Parts: sequence; structure tokens; C-alpha cells
Amino acid sequence: MPRNHLESHSADRARSTPPRDRPPVDPASGLGLIDVADLLGAGREAILLHNGERYRLRVTANNRLILTK
Repeated sequence: MPRNHLESHSADRARSTPPRDRPPVDPASGLGLIDVADLLGAGREAILLHNGERYRLRVTANNRLILTK
């Protein structure tokens, strides 16, 4: 049983907030792992924003990736 109001509120919040999924990590490098299909969806191109600049990520006819500014 909670000892005070704050503990009670924290416990209620913990139960009502679903846990956040952690992004997958590449075991070999320890870096975040993102599936390109998650970025592109059903398409073959996406625009990525980095420091206010736009970059185009696209899959070529040979199924390779190209990133251009």
C-alpha cells in the first residue's frame, strides 16, 4: 500500500502508461537498428530532415540505397 499521495499517483501512472518499446539494437555494433522499409513504407523514396536540410533516401533499380542532398 502506498505511504503517501505521491506514491499512489506514481503507481497509478505506471499502470496506466503503456511501456515504450525500445528501438532494436544491432548486436554486432551496439547501434540503433532501423529497417529501411519502416522509413519508406510502400514507396521507394523518402525525404529525411537533418539540421534543417532535406536529404532524399531512395532504393535504386538494383535494390541499393542512395542518399543525396
